Amino acid sequence: MEHDGQLELYAAVADQLKEAHARVRALQVPEGVRMALTRKLLVITAAAKHDLADAARRLDRFTADLDEGRLPDEER
Repeated sequence: MEHDGQLELYAAVADQLKEAHARVRALQVPEGVRMALTRKLLVITAAAKHDLADAARRLDRFTADLDEGRLPDEER
């Protein structure tokens, strides 16, 4: 039964990551900001391979930041 819950969490995180990537692509922001956001998503994706629950928490924070308009500064 625990295995089913883990599979559901994997599926939910995968769907949320896909949606987050689409949202980042659609943003009208400088390329440096888009790159910083994409890097954050790649870190979350890598974390999901080792600690799925932590990756889900990180992804929730990332999404909340996007929702609130909290974006990283453009890197130079």
